[in-house]
Order: sequence, then C-alpha cells, then structure tokens
Amino acid sequence: MKEISPLLTIVIPAYNEERRLPTTLPQVVAFAEAQPYPVEVLVVDNASTDRTPEIVRAVAAEHPIVSLLYQPIRGKGAAVRKGMMEGRGDYLFICDADLSMPIEQVTRFLPPALSDYDVAIASREVPGARRIGEPWYRHLMGRVFNGIVRLLAVPGIQDTQCGFKCFRRDVARDLFSVQVLNGWAFDVEILYIARRRGYRIVEVPIDWYYSEGSRVSPLRDSWNMFWEVVRIRRNGRAGLYDRKGAP
Repeated sequence: MKEISPLLTIVIPAYNEERRLPTTLPQVVAFAEAQPYPVEVLVVDNASTDRTPEIVRAVAAEHPIVSLLYQPIRGKGAAVRKGMMEGRGDYLFICDADLSMPIEQVTRFLPPALSDYDVAIASREVPGARRIGEPWYRHLMGRVFNGIVRLLAVPGIQDTQCGFKCFRRDVARDLFSVQVLNGWAFDVEILYIARRRGYRIVEVPIDWYYSEGSRVSPLRDSWNMFWEVVRIRRNGRAGLYDRKGAP
C-alpha cells in the first residue's frame, strides 16, 4: 500500500526545551491529528543537553505523526535546515517551540485561506496582526533591527524575525540547500535568497503572544545578527547564493 504524503510538515527546532515541550508539543499534536488532511510533526533536537529528546520520544511513542530528528550542528538555522530538507509535506511550516503564535493559526498559511505564494511569513507588523504582552523595549529593538534588514537585505518586509514561516516543499529544498548561516539571522538569509531567486513572499498577520524565557539577548544577539546581515550581503555580492539548489 502506497504511503500517503502529508499535506503539511510542522518543523519544530528545539534546543533544551524540556520546560516548554511538555505543554506545547501536545497542543501541536492535537491540532495536527484534528485536521482532515495528513500532517507530520518533526522535532529537530539541536544537540540539547537536557531531557528534550526523551520528551519527544515519549510523545512519538503514542503519536506516530511525531518524529525526532537530530542536528549536532548548533544554531537555530542549522536545526531548521535539517527539518526542511527532510520534511515530506507539500507545505513545510517552521514553528517555534514556545508557540507564541497559537498553532490553530497555521491554517492562515494553507489553502484555501492562502495558496498563491512561495514563502509565507508570519508578521506582527502588517494590518490585522496583534502583539500581546511584549515589553516596549523589545519591540523597539526589533523595529531597529528590521530597519537595518530592510536597508541592507530585504526591502519592504516588515517582520523577518517572527519564528513562524511556511514554504512550498520545492521552494524550501531550493532555498535551504544553499543556506550557510546557522544562527539567528538565518531567516534574513533565506528571505534574501528567496528575493534573489524571484520567489513570491507574502506576510501573514498573526496574533503573537510574548513568551518569557526567550534565549535571544536583545543587545548581544542584535549586534551579532547585524554582522550576519552584513555577511549575507557580502555572500550575495560574491555569488554564493547563485548556485543551484536541491530539487
């Protein structure tokens, strides 16, 4: 009997998420199992040193739609790349482990709600979006960083850093197979490559809830991401992103 390919793959990068996953992973599973179409959930363990793998294995033992992948290369970009290259869905969706976007809003990225796109990114800035509970200083720093990103890499996109993004499978393979950054700025790199290759990018308004315990340091990581954006621009000028991607 031929195995049915999933319509949707949900990719969850996870580094030391033993506190969040016991709450958020069951929510993702409940959503996935309630859909009228097949869904697979890939949790990518990014060399965690806590009980993250054990928690995922326990859920997977009861829910076959869940799989645990391992990415020994540290960095969110590396973890997401692993999931994107192995996901089998027609659409591949990046989902942060904190579920700061309610998982039910994934349907906003899929037909029939949305279909004419190559890359759909969750946005906290476009009309219809809502931010709930975010400290003003984090919002301000995010807008400053986005201004730098729009100036140097992807003009016109209001929110590159929200951790929820959806790709058609062929587009994901093409983009992530030439991605080189493993850190937080991988989002900018992927969108830069997508623009360079002429893919259609749309921003989707979401409800976004600020979650305590973020591993992003507003000062240190913003500085590091600035230099990664500069590196993306240099890579582009050097033709590093012009090579053919994976089918």
